[in-house]
Amino acid sequence: MRVLETVGGPADLKGMTDQQLGELAAEIRDVLVETVSRTGGHLGPNLGMVEITLAMHRVFDSPTDRLVYDTGHQTYVHKLLTGRAPKFDTLRQQGGLSGYPSQAESEHDLVENSHASTALSYADGLAKAYRLRGEDRHVVALIGDGGLTGGMAWEALNNIASGKDLKLVVIVNDNGRSYSPTVGGLATHLTSLRTNPRYEKILELVKKNLGRTPLVGPPMYEVLHGVKKGLKDMLAPQGMFEDLGLKYVGPVDGHDRQAMEDALARAKAFGGPVIVHAVTQKGFGYAAAEQDEEDNFHQVRPLHKPRGWTDVFAEELVEIGHRRPDVVAITAAMLHPTGLAAFAEAFPDRTFDVGIAEQHAVTSAAGLAMGGLHPVVGLYATFLNRAFDQLLMDVALHKCGVTFVLDRAGVTGDDGASHNGMWDMSILQVVPGLRLAAPRDGARVAELLNEAIEVDDAPTVLRYAKGEVFPDMDAIERIGQVDVLVRTGHDVLLIGIGAMAATAVDVAERLGAQGFGVTVVDPRWVKPVPAELVELARDHQYVVTIEDNGRAGGCGAAIAQAIRDAGVTTPVRDFGIPQRFLDHAKRAAVLQEIGLTGQGLARDVIEMIAKHPGDAITSEPDTASGRPGGA
Repeated sequence: MRVLETVGGPADLKGMTDQQLGELAAEIRDVLVETVSRTGGHLGPNLGMVEITLAMHRVFDSPTDRLVYDTGHQTYVHKLLTGRAPKFDTLRQQGGLSGYPSQAESEHDLVENSHASTALSYADGLAKAYRLRGEDRHVVALIGDGGLTGGMAWEALNNIASGKDLKLVVIVNDNGRSYSPTVGGLATHLTSLRTNPRYEKILELVKKNLGRTPLVGPPMYEVLHGVKKGLKDMLAPQGMFEDLGLKYVGPVDGHDRQAMEDALARAKAFGGPVIVHAVTQKGFGYAAAEQDEEDNFHQVRPLHKPRGWTDVFAEELVEIGHRRPDVVAITAAMLHPTGLAAFAEAFPDRTFDVGIAEQHAVTSAAGLAMGGLHPVVGLYATFLNRAFDQLLMDVALHKCGVTFVLDRAGVTGDDGASHNGMWDMSILQVVPGLRLAAPRDGARVAELLNEAIEVDDAPTVLRYAKGEVFPDMDAIERIGQVDVLVRTGHDVLLIGIGAMAATAVDVAERLGAQGFGVTVVDPRWVKPVPAELVELARDHQYVVTIEDNGRAGGCGAAIAQAIRDAGVTTPVRDFGIPQRFLDHAKRAAVLQEIGLTGQGLARDVIEMIAKHPGDAITSEPDTASGRPGGA
């Protein structure tokens, strides 16, 4: 029997021998490589977390003591140690284990949010709550050095430092990377600490000589604390933590389980907030991951990756960069995932990776625009939420020509609720002057990107889906800026927005088979609502909008408002993503479940017409469903 098979929960780790724990660590790495290579997911971060996670569960008592992980994608080892090993082969599969912490899965999971730099704020609040309630519980927050590039983490540290009696331990998992190498002044400081040979030699000398003297060693180690601090200040710049008033332990070899246990035990006994600085290697123990230069297998990449939406954007931006020396690129620690790596290679001086700092990225972009440049900000659609105030007040208010390119828009699937880009077209509707484009295929990505970059007096947004780019779909006609894709009659006007244009064409074919005349259009630019859409609506009996965005306040709602404002009485019904947090599954499976497929939508439209032949539809929309009126 493997050691892992004997682990039903953290309590089973307490009595294990060093040999058993070593075998367990090796087994965990084997399971990670075998499973994640098949299911997909975050391999590199979890390979680097094995010994740290073992030490956390041996020193602390979860769930009495609460473990909070920043982003949460590095919790696979935690899942294996908290009773979920038998189901681990269902990772990221529909109905299986989430790729992130999940309260529904285990009492050992608390924070499910996978957006970075938040763990310390959660931990601050938890520790204060337990103190006020008189509960003897510790809070452990694990954050990567990449997460520390986010300003929210430092806001939290500033407050944590003031709580001298908070039972809170912060583990900094310092592997020099978030998605790719961590950038910024903090990264430089931590790198100098990791790599300074004099400091490493001194640490090794202290470790060997004091560790060999059981009775004298520990007291002597404490006596030398002042000397150690002096050496740190002289040889490495991590004194910033202690300057904040936080107790500092480290650096510790994060792949030495016993060293990590000793460090965490000291931190636990201190009785106040403590920083434990663990140095690790992303992908540790798996040579292919350790040697992967791009991101140490942050996520497992397919061997034969089809051409994606991101690839089209990446290539076109480089072409634009050659023509337009004023175009610059900004990323928030996601150079490769957002497609900006090629631009960075071609124009390194015109590319700015600001770390996990979306708010700073957006306002910095405003400054670049004010300075005469045209910034292109590459973000995942879901991460734009974090910088909405900056977009509204720093970019739009000042009429700055900044182009935002939102990758992974709409349903993304496997990564679950926090990664679905289903909010952007709703929140962007309220931004005055902003122009929003949603390309339906690769050709339109290139076309609309070029159009967006020509705008120098307002923010522009380009958003597209995750995965393989759709085949190009040429228009049969262009009316103003609106592309007409199908025209067989005037019964139903189908407005397919972005990636849903292909679905709209599918719906049209199904409706045509039932004898309905249909026009399918792609607005291309969906904000402001094109005047041509209003005139087209006037010429049809019904208008149907389809978008891969939340229905509440989305494009469908904006189009309906524009039609009403023009005095056009054609009934409008909007289809989109229901306003709820979606469970993880493949994109196609999620779209099927919420009714955004050609078959499902055609059925709903036919039922709608049958209920209201030639009349206005009066049912109230139900935004909890992807269908109007809760159909």
